[in-house]
Amino acid sequence: MSYENIEVSIESGVGTVTINRPKVMNALNNATLLEMTSAFDALKDDDAVQVVVITGAGEKAFIAGADINELATMQPLGAKDVAAYGQSVLARLERMGKPTVAMINGFALGGGLELALACTLRTASTNARVGLPEVSLGIIPGYGGTQRLMRVAGPGIAREWVLTGDIYSADEAHRVGVVNRLFSPEELKEGTLKLVKTLLSRGPVALRLAMEAINRGMNMSQQEGEIMECDMFGLAATTEDMREGMTAFIEKRKAEFKGR
Repeated sequence: MSYENIEVSIESGVGTVTINRPKVMNALNNATLLEMTSAFDALKDDDAVQVVVITGAGEKAFIAGADINELATMQPLGAKDVAAYGQSVLARLERMGKPTVAMINGFALGGGLELALACTLRTASTNARVGLPEVSLGIIPGYGGTQRLMRVAGPGIAREWVLTGDIYSADEAHRVGVVNRLFSPEELKEGTLKLVKTLLSRGPVALRLAMEAINRGMNMSQQEGEIMECDMFGLAATTEDMREGMTAFIEKRKAEFKGR
């Protein structure tokens, strides 16, 4: 499928989605969200895709936020619909069942950071800048930012970042756990691909079950979460991948997982 605002490529098990609006720093408008919806659904259903990478075109921005020209015309009920739709798009990414990596190559502000927080993992260039500056516009994050940042970095960080609307360095984002791995601009792509290759070498079903256990467990008590983890562990033990992984370890060879 051809797109106007994003680019999608698939190579060696990796699906890459590039937000391609560099003239407006890859801002998310409604048309871009619609294309992302289609792309995320297609990547989820494509058995050839095991890991998805999200990034932005150009050297300045991952995604600099939502399109302010569209937001400025919102009325209350319409604004609620805008937020609900944005949340639904990011939920597709978060619930894809495959590891997703946000490769943050510049500014990740507002909706851009919210999209990155919906990914499984985040890498960033040392020159990246991140934040949720919505309060400076008289609004609040609406694509799940208040909820995901709290879960990723804790309520203290979420309160500070959301209430101040400040923009933070990649180093600070890494320090508080918003960014998993930090690279120089020249090494960002290579470092991210190295992380992706690690994910590709693991059992696909095990990754899906592990992600589900973590995501569901965040809304449970530890005791409830451990019971659910036992169920996931049992499911993993029914798979061909489990037998292949154990056999490969005993035979001292690399496992060849089939995702079954």
